[in-house]
Amino acid sequence: MKHGFPLLQRLALLAIAAASVWAQGARYPITVIPTGKGPFDFPQGYQTQWDKIQMRVTEKISPNVYILHGSAGLDSAHPEASGGRVAVLFGADGVLMVDTGNKPVAEKTLKAIRSFSDAPIKIVVNSHIHPDHTGANDFFAKQGALIYAQENLRDEMISPAGRGAAPADPAGVPVSTYQYRTPGAPAATIHMDGETVDFIPMMSSHTAGDTIVYFHNANAIYIEDFYRNFGYPFADQANGGSIKGMIDAVDLIGKIAGPDTILIPGHGTLVTKKDLLGYRAMLVDILGKVQKLHDQGKSLDEVLAANLTAPYDATTEGDTKQSKDRFITEVYDEIGGLPPVVGGKRQMPRRAR
Repeated sequence: MKHGFPLLQRLALLAIAAASVWAQGARYPITVIPTGKGPFDFPQGYQTQWDKIQMRVTEKISPNVYILHGSAGLDSAHPEASGGRVAVLFGADGVLMVDTGNKPVAEKTLKAIRSFSDAPIKIVVNSHIHPDHTGANDFFAKQGALIYAQENLRDEMISPAGRGAAPADPAGVPVSTYQYRTPGAPAATIHMDGETVDFIPMMSSHTAGDTIVYFHNANAIYIEDFYRNFGYPFADQANGGSIKGMIDAVDLIGKIAGPDTILIPGHGTLVTKKDLLGYRAMLVDILGKVQKLHDQGKSLDEVLAANLTAPYDATTEGDTKQSKDRFITEVYDEIGGLPPVVGGKRQMPRRAR
């Protein structure tokens, strides 16, 4: 007579074995929807097709940290149709969001979250001021979220840079703020949904109000827009950004992140810290070349005509003339000396061109 486990025990063991195999196979990050491919351009008169955009889970960073993005391939100007990534931590304790995305797709963003979590929206942290990252703040604040950000970002929202810029809806203005003091030091640590999440304020880099967000258990850092592998670097100098600050930011990531830490930029593809080395080298190279031409008395138009980004064009997605000229102009202006940051902003001089 053959002996063995009772049927229910055998089924239970099979279920455990299957779950183990699945867990071993679920290696993160998981790309659900690949980043859109070019070529990209910025056609004159282009308008975002908000009605056609869908918000979807595009990457799974861990079992409970997901990334949302707009429809790939719909926008001829960007690899995604609705601006920067939204990161979502979810679980029994509630939902924590990194950024809120553009306001016209706020309800679609919430619908995407509700496709995997019914938990209350409790916390939002803003990585920087731009509307593709903060545009739906008021919407999610009204869902119950407490909004965190650098104090400079709050100041920028209340009194935006640029003539005629309107202050943000008061409901979407961050209510819990902190300042950049020590490089890499968390300003707030959130213990939620089995995760430990650090909000780390940054030096003036993409803007004067940048924050990176470190998910320790997922071994992932949302690094926002001081790094991008779509288009050339963008230091929003009017909002306190700095090319040299971007180099400092890359160096800081090199110290914080491990070799396998997932880095989540606001635009482009996921990377690790070794992928930032070429970006840093390009920043240093372009700074040096523009400095040399500036010291020779060359005008901005002459520097732009020198086509200094040519060695990098073939490997830079979205290398449009607009993107290149903006980058070189920022470097030229920074070498010439930038106004001080006051209230998260700089009074940049207007240039007649």
